[in-house]
Amino acid sequence: MIILGIDPGLGTTGWGVIRSEGNRLSHIANGQIKTNAKAALPSRLLELDTALAAVITDYDPDSAAIEEIYVNKNPQSTLKLVQARGALLLGLARAGLSVGEYAPRLIKKAIVGTGAAEKAQIDAMVQRLLPGVQIAGPDAADALAVAITHAHLAGYEKLR
Repeated sequence: MIILGIDPGLGTTGWGVIRSEGNRLSHIANGQIKTNAKAALPSRLLELDTALAAVITDYDPDSAAIEEIYVNKNPQSTLKLVQARGALLLGLARAGLSVGEYAPRLIKKAIVGTGAAEKAQIDAMVQRLLPGVQIAGPDAADALAVAITHAHLAGYEKLR
């Protein structure tokens, strides 16, 4: 199974593609979609949609996973994140992908073993779980963590 993981953000969205064969994982690709901060919101959402469609076309995933929203202290930041996530979910649905949604604390717990893990710990564990991976940045590392979480939990759900 090829899984596309997404770490949503309006400024930078991370993406990561992995292959899951049983409990064996391998890295396929990862990257970051950066939008123009000076552009109007609709243009930035279109940038996200267009770039995500290209990733989906290039890697033809079987399923996808995306991080759920966490509430920022700044309501404007949360609103922008929600809008970006909505555009990304629409793109995944348009591609016909089933989508798993995971809370940030669950992802951290699945990857590091604690829901309070720091970004550096997530990055280190992703590199351990996917040996030889060259990570495009912290958002890409988070996206790979989302994909890994999906691989583990989707497998668990099949056993139930």
